[in-house]
Amino acid sequence: MTNLPAGIENSREKRQWRTGMALKVELKPHERIIIGACVVTNTDQRARLLIDGDRIPILREKDILTPETADTPAKLVYLAVQLMYLSPDPMAHHPTYFSLVRDILTAMPSAWPFIEGINNYILNGDVYHALKEAKKLIGHERRTRPQTRLTPTRRLPKQMASASRPFHFTALLTGHYTGRYFVSVVW
Repeated sequence: MTNLPAGIENSREKRQWRTGMALKVELKPHERIIIGACVVTNTDQRARLLIDGDRIPILREKDILTPETADTPAKLVYLAVQLMYLSPDPMAHHPTYFSLVRDILTAMPSAWPFIEGINNYILNGDVYHALKEAKKLIGHERRTRPQTRLTPTRRLPKQMASASRPFHFTALLTGHYTGRYFVSVVW
């Protein structure tokens, strides 16, 4: 039996206590969501999930960036933060992230307020909010440099971005001096 707070006696109160802090997610037909280290795919009907847990990474399909879609410097920063959020060891991705940050700040100094916000969230251990701030960085890049895309030498290799394999949470982003970033995350 679960240790319930004092004053909760009947089954209705127990149910409300258990789901009081749960995240309610409604999935569209065939929509995918990452919960912890699992990818959950909905069937052909709408579904409502109540997710209860402490600090479990949850990402809806619309918020997931793939290596194929990481075609700008800001999107690469978002992808690095996404990997930190989903990883059991976020610090393993810090060198990659900070390398990407150096690159984007060199190319677009106006990104500093967004990078500062992302850094503060990461340093405080709030990687989810860092991810939201990285999404704002993508919007800023779109407004200030609408034609920015990675050049062919900075594109991700197609064999590493194959959509036919399941999603993997490991990444290898290397070559901060060469400008080449290789990501082994596939959806």
